[in-house]
Amino acid sequence: MSAHHSHDAEDGHNALPIALVLTLSFAGIEAAAGWWAGSLALLGDAGHMLTDSLALALATLAARVARTPPSHRHSFGLARIEVLAALVNAGFMLALVLGLSWNAVARLAMPRPVAGEIVTWVAAAGLALNIAVAWILMRGTQDLNTRGALLHVMGDAFGSVAALASGLIVSYTGWMQADPLLTLVIGALILASTLRLAREALHTLLEGVPVGISLPDVGKRMASVNGVLSVHDLHIWSLGTGRTALSAHVVLRSLDQWQRVLGDLRVLLHDEFGIEHVTLQPETVDARVVTLGPLAATLRRNR
Repeated sequence: MSAHHSHDAEDGHNALPIALVLTLSFAGIEAAAGWWAGSLALLGDAGHMLTDSLALALATLAARVARTPPSHRHSFGLARIEVLAALVNAGFMLALVLGLSWNAVARLAMPRPVAGEIVTWVAAAGLALNIAVAWILMRGTQDLNTRGALLHVMGDAFGSVAALASGLIVSYTGWMQADPLLTLVIGALILASTLRLAREALHTLLEGVPVGISLPDVGKRMASVNGVLSVHDLHIWSLGTGRTALSAHVVLRSLDQWQRVLGDLRVLLHDEFGIEHVTLQPETVDARVVTLGPLAATLRRNR
């Protein structure tokens, strides 16, 4: 890992507690203002910020724990705690969207008075804060954990925009249904981002091939190295943020070539695919598996 990358990662981890303090500080103010003004959008944004505070706390803790070195019980370390935190954050977001939508539908049926001016000013302040927090988070590394926290903050920003629009519409038109309608719209936007984050986190936990890497392409490039006849039992997965692992069986004409081939394969995997954690098993032609399966057949070297 380069010094520049380490510095960026450290900035990303330090950004999380700063974002936590700023978000939690404003949540109470917004909740009180939303209750006073009778605005569901403002109350929803305050609840969103409170949920974000818990999410950011989880993300901060996960970022610290993820740097725990490998041990006898956890030979890969605890890097995947960041993925678990992202998945938990997505769950909190889903619960919040469902709660807001339920209350918004009820408000559409029975509109309530909303103090538009209070909503407008508080929502504008909340939007400014969310932009500042998002900027702080985006300065560091964009791992899955930090992205999960950033998703919450961006959801807050969307909520603030909805609350701001609600306040302006109510102030100038007196149309009270604008508040719950905008709450539903912003809930749909947050839901789409939440499901995308959850899908990516689950993909990592299920040992899926990391996004941006094609397993057949990697296998074919490995099989093209001089001295390699074929590659089979190829597996690629993510150990955690920025840590991709690979294991494979490499069929050779002779084991005498193995040291050179191993070096060539490591350089290829690092330079072309960014894979550093590599475990390779050499085999000779006579020892290779007879039935390699349809995938392995595509990874043989074209001669």
